Amino acid sequence: MPKTEAINIWALLAEANRRSDERSVQSSGDVLNAKIAVLNADQGSMPGDDCPNCRKKGWVAVRDGDDYIVRDCQCLPARLSINRMRRSGLGDMLKRCTFDTYVAEEPWQKRLLSAAQDFVSDHAGKWFYIGGQVGCGKTHICTAIVGELLKQGLSARYIVWPKAAARLKAVIMDSEAYNRELNDLQTTGVLYIDDFFKTETGKAPSTADIRLAFELLNHRYISTSLVTVISSERTVDGITDTDEAVGSRVYERTRGFCLAVPRDTRKNYRLRETGI
Repeated sequence: MPKTEAINIWALLAEANRRSDERSVQSSGDVLNAKIAVLNADQGSMPGDDCPNCRKKGWVAVRDGDDYIVRDCQCLPARLSINRMRRSGLGDMLKRCTFDTYVAEEPWQKRLLSAAQDFVSDHAGKWFYIGGQVGCGKTHICTAIVGELLKQGLSARYIVWPKAAARLKAVIMDSEAYNRELNDLQTTGVLYIDDFFKTETGKAPSTADIRLAFELLNHRYISTSLVTVISSERTVDGITDTDEAVGSRVYERTRGFCLAVPRDTRKNYRLRETGI
């Protein structure tokens, strides 16, 4: 049970005792029932629709002999799933970018979709990588993967590499803040890195970016239970050319799920949708 909820219980118990004293309840059973009633009547603030049983707390108090116990409400799994989705950073993208909404008409699209669905069913100790053509649906496929893994109960984080790297480098002199932010990315159950090693056209990733990428990915490489999903305009070969230590780790973890979409502007569906 979350710590904040535990604190609420003590406050509610105090309120229950006060109300019981005011009513001059003589029976210990009545006192206990009154406490349980107060606990269950309190309104919670967990995400999701209201629930008549727990009132958005995620738990209910029930009598257990001469005492009471707290049990998870049947609505808790759905609430935790919603919370995981909100914390992932993907927001409304999770609703729009699913396997069902991915248009797979061409053979290469069907190959991406099939690989992504296979990965969801067989992701233990593995990573997923898709690189290549801009606007071909890489983010859609990767977001759909994360959405399915969230449904399986895994926690997830989404970052856009240029922004996340810039933020981390900005606090690198503050070791406490840097380690806290980096550790969050190193240890989350599922990490989706979008636009990995994206730079201005023609420029190579900086030494600082390469060092940061290694620090992040090497930790996840060692912790084989963590799932990493990466999309990039660069292929894995391109990553390896940039830095062999980073590229080789990505390549090893993504065996079987390392995909590349060759450069071809006809595959850029952003241009197609805008009529360009």
